[in-house]
Amino acid sequence: MSSRSIETIAKRAYDLRCDTIRMIAAAGSGHPGGSLSAADIIATLFFGDLMTYDPTRPQWSRRDRFILSKGHAAPIYYAALAEAGFYPKDEMMTLRKFGSRLQGHPDSKKLPGVEVCTGSLGQGLSIASGLAWGLRQQAKTAHEDPQNVFVLMGDGEQQEGQVWEAAMFAAHNHLENLIAIIDNNRLQIDGCCARVMSFDSLGAKYESFGWHVIEVDGHDIELIGDALEIAKSYAEGPSVVIAHTVKGRGVTFMENQAGWHGKAPSEEECACALDDLAVGYERILHDLSLLKGAQ
Repeated sequence: MSSRSIETIAKRAYDLRCDTIRMIAAAGSGHPGGSLSAADIIATLFFGDLMTYDPTRPQWSRRDRFILSKGHAAPIYYAALAEAGFYPKDEMMTLRKFGSRLQGHPDSKKLPGVEVCTGSLGQGLSIASGLAWGLRQQAKTAHEDPQNVFVLMGDGEQQEGQVWEAAMFAAHNHLENLIAIIDNNRLQIDGCCARVMSFDSLGAKYESFGWHVIEVDGHDIELIGDALEIAKSYAEGPSVVIAHTVKGRGVTFMENQAGWHGKAPSEEECACALDDLAVGYERILHDLSLLKGAQ
């Protein structure tokens, strides 16, 4: 990826994080930790020319599909959909309000761009596998390449048995158009994932199930983009990108704190969080300018 596109995506990720904090603060409830950890992944996928979609035609048959299996991270998803033009940005502040299209978990019957209702952890990979299989069957009939299906899961979600049933199905059917991404921030609502139920050697587990595995720094936009490009071009079966992330990324008092899994910031905390994000974004711009200079 060019330094210019990295800079553009970094700005998107910063905007998505700020919108997420504002939305959750205004709602008085929500899940900031896992939304912030996924921001760079979501920004790269939606705004890095990796996924085909048209916000003016949300049901366009040739679109790629995205499924947020970790549905509690809906705020970062809603922020991306607004940024992409699926619905008006001024509607973001209605998150979790009575009558809002922005429910606590994504609802495909309410908001354009949401493919399926999610929130019950463990189900997203099954849904994505079925979609990928169906799209491939349609593509064979039409003599076309199948659309890709991207699914973002949490790491704590890997403790669900249904994930591994779906992993077997996808590998058995060689679903080359299925790309899973794991937001591996190592924390879940009850604390450290390793303490709740360890899933050491996650990459080796997926490899043993027949998946193509790529592991990256989930906050390095260039590496995320490269990993997703490799996954898209892999033709032997499904791919999984294990993105190593930091829960609450960008807000110092939220980082690596399980307590911020599902807690809204106060008005004062919201202001502090936005200041933190601004400082971090300036640091990113400085690093990118040094990179340009070195080139």
